[in-house]
Amino acid sequence: MKNTAIYPGSFDPFTNGHLDIVRKAAALFNKVYIIIGINATKKRSFDAEIMKPAIEKALMDNGLDNCEVCIFNGLVAEFAAEHNAGYMIRGLRNNMDYNYEENIAEINKLINPDLEYVYFRADNVAVSSSMVKELAYYGKDVGKYVPNAVLKLFN
Repeated sequence: MKNTAIYPGSFDPFTNGHLDIVRKAAALFNKVYIIIGINATKKRSFDAEIMKPAIEKALMDNGLDNCEVCIFNGLVAEFAAEHNAGYMIRGLRNNMDYNYEENIAEINKLINPDLEYVYFRADNVAVSSSMVKELAYYGKDVGKYVPNAVLKLFN
């Protein structure tokens, strides 16, 4: 039986790599919450309130109608419990991502012992939000790295 999953991140910006992970998760779960996390210690390049509708448009453009985008300022393990989500989705590009995610998973399991992790292998291991921001900063076209709805935010 399919269940509900969360896919948290800063999504600053939301990339095609993120979209690939959402596609994989949406195929397995009845409902996927894409959670734009607010981290008070990080300065965002794109305000979460601006990124949310861009992600929603990208999901709509890709027929991902079992996904919902939320902005959340708190512990994602608690969001999962409040929304009856039993699974946390994470994308992995390499072993460094895996090691990082496993440390976070241990903390989240202390907060919400019922939360299970599902890792998806990233298809585009070079694509990251940081890389996209750096390319854009130097005036490079980032159109092949972000959905069209997100690309419009760069103009």
